[in-house]
Amino acid sequence: MSFFAILCALLIEQVRPLAYHNPVYGGVLAWTRWTSRNFDAGKPNHGWVAWSLAVFVPTLLALAVHWLLILTLGLPFAVLWSIAILYVTLGFRQFSHHFTGIRDALDEGDEALARSLLAHWQHVDAANLPRSEIVRHVIEHSVIAAHRHVFGVLAWFSILAAVGLGPAGAVFYRMSEFVSRYWAHKNGASTQPSSIWVQQAADRAWGVIDWLPARITALGFAVVGSFEEAIDCWRNDARRFPNENDGVILAATSGAVNVRLGGGALSVMPITDPLPRAQAGESFVGGRGPDSGSTPGREPEPAHLRSVVGLVWRSVVMWMVLLALLTLARLLG
Repeated sequence: MSFFAILCALLIEQVRPLAYHNPVYGGVLAWTRWTSRNFDAGKPNHGWVAWSLAVFVPTLLALAVHWLLILTLGLPFAVLWSIAILYVTLGFRQFSHHFTGIRDALDEGDEALARSLLAHWQHVDAANLPRSEIVRHVIEHSVIAAHRHVFGVLAWFSILAAVGLGPAGAVFYRMSEFVSRYWAHKNGASTQPSSIWVQQAADRAWGVIDWLPARITALGFAVVGSFEEAIDCWRNDARRFPNENDGVILAATSGAVNVRLGGGALSVMPITDPLPRAQAGESFVGGRGPDSGSTPGREPEPAHLRSVVGLVWRSVVMWMVLLALLTLARLLG
């Protein structure tokens, strides 16, 4: 039933995207703040306690409701619960409006507006970016957002649902990603910054949790794009990026559509409250050097934005077809 839950969630999200401010997000944010405020006491073991509570409690709650629905009301209601969970954890419309706005501005030749929208999205200084660098940064941020909002969720949901854990995988993945991102940004806040121990715990856990999904995403991009170039770039250029898992995805994207990615990072704007960046889905880039080197490929241009959109959607179709075949084989078997 995983295929039907994913398909329904994607269709509903396209018709009625989740509002930017919603009760579910407010509850997640309040829970994350509560765990760090009460369990981040500045010692190594406290970091893992805070992370475990922040991630596992919502995950176990989603799993408990799933099993309760199966035992009391039956499988159809459990599928509806999975659709509801996927609706709030998975979807393009949670970030695609940023991409669309910048792409439209570039198509109209309004580079100033494109820089402004990029700066607003990622809270960076984009005032002096040339056109090709605007495109490069949009591609990089959009591909990582697509992975974290769609492909990573699909991977963990499908794996755990296959062993009877319902939508727990989707909650586990998105909570792990959110607490890692929020606590990293909270380090720069002027009030109640996160301790280094809670940041390290969240970052290490996220690196392990995202290891397999990142490579599944990269493989999907290679299959639906230029396979040999994507694999070659994956093997030789993934280390150019500061984050190992993100580097695999970006390198595969670079080879799949023949675009140059990587290079100098943008300056991060100072903050007093990490919430706007966490809401925007901004990746933490503070540890990135001034120039990490670039992958081979053509200079980024607006046409590459359309190529990336096609790459992402073809990958979605491929994985949905694969899930449909697995579901059909299970039903017939």
